[in-house]
Amino acid sequence: MLKPINETTYDFPELIEGGFIYVDKTAALQQLIANRGAKLCFISRPRRFGKSLMLSTLKAIFQGRRELFEGLAIAKTDYDWSDVYPVIHFDFGTMDVETCEGFQRRFVARVKNGLQDAGYDYDDALDPDVNFGKAINELVERHGKPVVVLIDEYDAPVGHAIADPDKAETIRERMAAFYGQLKLNVAKIRFLMMTGVTKFTQLSVFSALNNLKDFTLSAQTASLLGYTEEELEAYFGEHMRAHAEVMGLDYATYREQFKHWYNGYRFSPYVRETVYNPVSVGMTLAAKNPWFGATWSQTGHASVLMRYLERTPLDEMDYECVAGQSEDVFNTCSLRDIKPITLLTQGGYLTIKDYDPDFGYTLGIPNEEVRRDLNTLLIDSLRRTDTDALVATIRTALVSGDFPRFLDALKAYYAGFTYGSREDKIHEANYQRLLAALLSSCGLSVVPEATQAGGRVDVVATSRLGHVYLFELKADGSTAQEALAQIHARDYAVPYRAKAKAIHLFGLAFDPAKHTLADVAVETLPA
Repeated sequence: MLKPINETTYDFPELIEGGFIYVDKTAALQQLIANRGAKLCFISRPRRFGKSLMLSTLKAIFQGRRELFEGLAIAKTDYDWSDVYPVIHFDFGTMDVETCEGFQRRFVARVKNGLQDAGYDYDDALDPDVNFGKAINELVERHGKPVVVLIDEYDAPVGHAIADPDKAETIRERMAAFYGQLKLNVAKIRFLMMTGVTKFTQLSVFSALNNLKDFTLSAQTASLLGYTEEELEAYFGEHMRAHAEVMGLDYATYREQFKHWYNGYRFSPYVRETVYNPVSVGMTLAAKNPWFGATWSQTGHASVLMRYLERTPLDEMDYECVAGQSEDVFNTCSLRDIKPITLLTQGGYLTIKDYDPDFGYTLGIPNEEVRRDLNTLLIDSLRRTDTDALVATIRTALVSGDFPRFLDALKAYYAGFTYGSREDKIHEANYQRLLAALLSSCGLSVVPEATQAGGRVDVVATSRLGHVYLFELKADGSTAQEALAQIHARDYAVPYRAKAKAIHLFGLAFDPAKHTLADVAVETLPA
C-alpha cells in the first residue's frame, strides 16, 4: 500500500503521527544545530518550499520529542534528547497589510500567539517588542536554559506591502524594535533560525546581528529545502510508478518528463545539484492526473511581482538566460528601487543556472511548470484588456486546426504592443520571445531557438495531443513564403516526423517599419 502524501500540512508532528511521507532532512538539521559558532541563522527560499516544515521539525528537536524521530537519521546519532530548550516560534506569513493599522493588529496577534505558545503570559499593556524581550528573560530564568527562536516568513509583512514603499517603510520601522530584541538578548539565545523569501538588508535584524549567518547560497544548505533525485526515488518511487501507469508511459520516459516539469532549482553557486519543488512533487503525485500540469503556480501569485513586471519591457529580456548578475540580485537594499530580476529570483521564477567568479551569476527559468506560469504573468503584465480572450481564441484555434483564425489572432496580438521610444530596438528576437511566451501561456511546450543539424528553428511548440508547430520569423523584409521555404530547405521538420501526429509549418513576416505582423503563411505536412 502506498504511503499517503499530505498536501495541506507543513507541521512535522502531524506528518509523522499521521503516517504521511516525510523526506528526512534531520541529518542536515543536526549539523546546523551542532555548529555553535553559527547559532544565529537565516535562509531565504521561494514560497511553498518547505521552510515552515523545517522550522516545525527544528521545534520538535529542541523540545526533545524523540518519539517523533524513530527511524530518522538524527535518531541514529548520539544527539542528546535530554538537552531540551524553551522554544519561541513566530509565523509572520499571510498577514494582511492593507493598512498600517491593520498590520499592527495582526502583528500583535501573531507575536502574542507565539509567546503564549512558549508559555509566556502576554501583557496587552505592553508593545510586542517589550513582551518579546520579557518573554526571553522569563523563559531563560524559568528553564535555566537559553531560548530557541524560530521566525517563519520574517519578511512577509514588508514584502506584502512593497508595492507601496511608504507603507513598507512604515511597517519595517515598526518591526525594527521587535527584531532589535534579538541583539539585546543574543547571549540568551541558544539557536535562531529565520526564514523568508527576500533578504531585506535594511531591515534592522541584519544590521543589528553582525554574526547572523546567511545560509541562502551556502553549499551546506543547497538541498536542505527541496528534493534531490535520490530523495525523490527513495520516498516517492512507488507513487511515481503508479502515476507512470496512469499516464501510459514507461518509467524512464516518465522520470525524464517529471524532471523537465518540476526539477531545476539550484540554490548555491558552489553546488551544481538541482532540486524539485516539494509542493509540485506532493500535489502532482497525490492527484496522479493523466498529464503533468501547474501545481506550485496554482497556490498563488505575488501581486507585488505583477506590479513590478508592468514596468519591465517583456520583449527586451530573455528569461531563459539572464547573464552577468551580481550577488546583489539575491538581496533587496532599497524598498524604492527593486529590480524585477531580483523579485523574479526571490520569487522562484528564476534560479541559478551557472556561476563564474569573474562574470557573476547566470539565471534562468528552473522548469516547465514555472516557464508556463511566468509566460502567463509576462503576457498579463502587458496590460492588454483582452489578453484572456485572445489566449483563449488562440488555444481554441490551434486545437481545432483553424489556422486562419489563429493567424488573425496572432496579428491582433502583435498589433497590440506599443513600443514607443524602443522602436529602434525592435528586431526578430523580440518577436520571437513574444511568440514563445504567448504559446507557452496557451499550454504548449515551447522551445525557442531549437538547434538542429540544419540550423535553428525560431520557435517549436508541441501540444499534449502530439501536434508540432514550427515557426520561422522574418523581420528583414522577407515574405512569409520565403520563411516557409527556409523550413523546407533546412529540413526543420525531419526530427519530429517519427513521433508527431501532425506537423504544422508557419512563416511569419514582420513589417520592419511598422513593427506589425504583415504576412503569414501556413502549411500542414501530410502524415
